[in-house]
Amino acid sequence: MNLLNNELLDSFIRIQKALYSLMKEDADRAGLTVVQLKALYKIHRSPNTGLRELAASLKLTNSTMSGVVDRLVSSGLLEREISTADRRAITLKLTEDGEQKLQEATGDDSSFTKRIMEITKMDPEDKDHLLRIHQQIMTILTTKEENHS
Repeated sequence: MNLLNNELLDSFIRIQKALYSLMKEDADRAGLTVVQLKALYKIHRSPNTGLRELAASLKLTNSTMSGVVDRLVSSGLLEREISTADRRAITLKLTEDGEQKLQEATGDDSSFTKRIMEITKMDPEDKDHLLRIHQQIMTILTTKEENHS
């Protein structure tokens, strides 16, 4: 079997590209990059997140994430706060403008949100079946092979 000609792999790539394209459309409309939009969303979902946690959740390096955060702070969409739990740590929080910008990107005009809502209306049995298959694939992809020497 030719791995480069694998229809399952191609299907995952097409889905990933379609999702990215929808996110990019929403981000562009709001004057953001996709990474900035994802960062705002993650911080909205988990307020007072630290830079390292945010970078890890978005699978970016700390230095890349730091640059993204700096631009969002400069734009008035994010603010840094000293953690109440650890005064040495800085946490991130959306400003009111940041909340509005996120709503602008993900609200009623959001292509991504509209399409995801359509997916959630799929037949429950089909969704359950798809999720079971995805879990099987994730198990295969994330289980470490034992070294047989």
